[in-house]
Amino acid sequence: MARAARQGMAMTGDWQSALDRARTHAPFLARALERQPELAELLAAGEAEQGLAWSKSQSVQGATGATLRKERLALATTLAVGDLAGAFPLAKVMAELSDFADRALDQSILAAIRRRIETDDSRGFIALALGKHGAGELNYSSDIDPILLFDPDVLPRRERDEPGEAAQRYAREVVKLLSEVTDIGYVFRVDLRLRPASEVSPPAVSCDAALSHYESSALAWERAAFIRARAASGDTARGTDFLDAIRPFVWRRSLDFGAIEEIGRLTTRIRETYAGPQVPGPGFDLKKGRGGIREIEFFAQTHQLIHGGRNPSLRVRGTRAALDGLAELQIIKSEEARMLGDCYDRLRVLEHRLQMVNDRQTHALPEEGALDGVAKLDGLAGSAELIAEVAQISERVGARFDRLLDTTTSPDRVHSMSDVAAHLDGAGVADPGRIIRRVEGWLDGRYRALRTPNARSAFRALLPLLAEALGSAPDPDRAMLRFERLLENLPTAINLFRLLEARPGLLEQLLRILAFAPPLADELGRHPALLDTLIDRTALDLPPPVDALASRMRRSDPDTPYEVLLDRIRIVTNEQRFALGVQLIEAAHDPLEIAAGLSRVAEAALTVAVEETSAEFAATHGRIDGGELAVLGLGRLGGAALTHASDLDLIYLFTGDSSAESDGARPLGATLYFNRLAQRVSAALSVPTAAGDLYEVDTRLRPQGAQGPLAVSVESFARYQRDSAWTWEHMALTRARVIAATPATRQNLDPLLTSLLEQPREPGQLRSDVLKMRADMAAHKAPKGALDAKLVRGGLVDLEFLVHFLQLRELTAFDPGLATACSELIDQGLLRPEVGEAHDFLTRMIVATRLLAPGGEMPEGRAAEILAQACRCSGPAELLQALEVARNSVATAWFETFEIELETK
Repeated sequence: MARAARQGMAMTGDWQSALDRARTHAPFLARALERQPELAELLAAGEAEQGLAWSKSQSVQGATGATLRKERLALATTLAVGDLAGAFPLAKVMAELSDFADRALDQSILAAIRRRIETDDSRGFIALALGKHGAGELNYSSDIDPILLFDPDVLPRRERDEPGEAAQRYAREVVKLLSEVTDIGYVFRVDLRLRPASEVSPPAVSCDAALSHYESSALAWERAAFIRARAASGDTARGTDFLDAIRPFVWRRSLDFGAIEEIGRLTTRIRETYAGPQVPGPGFDLKKGRGGIREIEFFAQTHQLIHGGRNPSLRVRGTRAALDGLAELQIIKSEEARMLGDCYDRLRVLEHRLQMVNDRQTHALPEEGALDGVAKLDGLAGSAELIAEVAQISERVGARFDRLLDTTTSPDRVHSMSDVAAHLDGAGVADPGRIIRRVEGWLDGRYRALRTPNARSAFRALLPLLAEALGSAPDPDRAMLRFERLLENLPTAINLFRLLEARPGLLEQLLRILAFAPPLADELGRHPALLDTLIDRTALDLPPPVDALASRMRRSDPDTPYEVLLDRIRIVTNEQRFALGVQLIEAAHDPLEIAAGLSRVAEAALTVAVEETSAEFAATHGRIDGGELAVLGLGRLGGAALTHASDLDLIYLFTGDSSAESDGARPLGATLYFNRLAQRVSAALSVPTAAGDLYEVDTRLRPQGAQGPLAVSVESFARYQRDSAWTWEHMALTRARVIAATPATRQNLDPLLTSLLEQPREPGQLRSDVLKMRADMAAHKAPKGALDAKLVRGGLVDLEFLVHFLQLRELTAFDPGLATACSELIDQGLLRPEVGEAHDFLTRMIVATRLLAPGGEMPEGRAAEILAQACRCSGPAELLQALEVARNSVATAWFETFEIELETK
């Protein structure tokens, strides 16, 4: 009943009730109202916004310290009464207090500088807000925990002052202005212990020294602290630049499970050292107690640390915003986020009630008599109702936080081999002794990743799950061999083992990769960091559009070295390709969608490589006026249907005057300029770097093939295609697509390609050329095995030759996508509908087998089932039957078109 009454009161904004409760149950507010009669009168009239305006007007004139104290008292009074009346929601109360802290810091910094020098400029002195202040979630009687930084090159100071000495003087003055208690009170208690190396560093730290600390010796808890950091006061532009510089320290794309574990241990110690009551009642701490404010904040921040490096949308400062973001990404359930968010808001409101009473930074429920007053201040009937509500919140939050601690801390879960043997026996694993002997051998010191005691401890904690998964694999020996290759290349394994222990589903996924996808397993062995791509649900999402992918590959900072950019392209590309491979194994998407996704990734990589390499090249050689490098994609890239094993078939063209010269320090003629630039682009895509390799680039489809120049002018290309190109070159051109070019050049190239394809051809000669080329290919390139959907007769090559012949004979259906071309030919009655179905199935086959059966033969056991599922078949038998049907459909169409039988048996 009291809760309903309180909610009703909040909706109507009962100011008189709020004032009565404030005067009766909060001595601080009673005194504040008595000292500010004008404000009390405004609040009694329910003039909420006028009350806020009056409060903020108190610091317009006068000495900084005195006026800030007056504003603080007025603001605390207004917000408290407005809160009690239900006029100000929690978010507004916290935001107003945080904004005031920003203003107070800013004015204090300027006042401190003015004590030494006449200026209105605080350049070079920075206040970073952390904790609740940084998040915009300050409470009524909170400390602020700024980090004070300075840039010695621009810091205002007397000529004889050293920058460091001046900065320390300003810092001490700022602390004094804000925290000194006078007859009016204080502004904020200031705690500087979050600064870098606080035990030895001065109050203000230079930006360079702080940057060095965070890049080299910062502790794990400092990462969590900077989740909520922002440039609040002083030189906020330089403060923002500093936060941008340390962003990689805070938001790591590679999962640092050891750091998360360290934060978990810190929080566990907080629980262990908390000396107050363990259950809600007098003395229970709303912040530090089980299920309290800190546990909700830590819950959100831990997940932010794990996932924020890969999901920028989680890089938010507010606790409620973080929980909502986690739910939106389906990292936690929406009902879980709502429960924790509601509990957080209620605990923060109760925290405010405690602090309103005597303006003390307290989080502990007082003794019985005073607790009754806090309850009534909140609008409850009494202390029993308050304790019951807090107990319910504590239990709900505490239970959820307990589960989080299980994955972020490492109590003694080390297992002996006898434990593992018992576990394997219980799980029904065949020949557990063989598995145990193999796994036990990994601990003999041969692997660098398992040489430290912590690594071996983490490994032994994982042993039962790992041994069971390995023993249950279709080919345990092959799975264990690939796991050993992974261990060989891991510099440390603690993160991996803790992650796999916390996420058994991820262990199963890893073993499917090792057992069933040799190319992915090899790539993972070379680059273990690829496993990070699987830590969140987005691993099963198809890649975004090309523009979004390209923006992730481009330089975020124009000063980023070109070599670092090349690594960035490789990292993003290989992560996406690896994730698409996992999606194929998991049958998460149709292989046709996987092929399109692989093509988007390659197109983005090529686009960025052309842009950035052109800019890098121009820095030395300048630009060709009116000229640019354009790139055509052919084959599977042109058709947007890449596999994991596809090369990139490219043709380089350039626009502009071939006789022109570049305008740089080292000028080149246009032809030489663009040929060298094309070489650089090919190298950017194909040369291995520290981040791995990328693509094989095939440029043999250019005019005159390997004998011709790498890049030719658009005019030369058009002339060659009209006058000199062979039939096979026109067939290749049917799948040409502009991949990299400015919009203006693209508008010119698209119609040019169409006009080249629409040249009339003599049907008999065309037929003869096509059949001869296919016969030559069949004689020199035999299929790898029965599942080689590309080269078997009736496979994709036969289908492509058939489609290209019809396109060039009928001068129609010129779409680089083979599926679309088939569809248009079917609509025109030139192909049977089943040929379109054959195309889709054969393409699924080639995408899946390149990863799951690269040898072209049907794998055994579970691997065959996974291949069939990827191809949308119920099992291996249906897969083979569908392949036969597709080949027969192509053979029938071949006979109807060429009057020649294809041998498909």
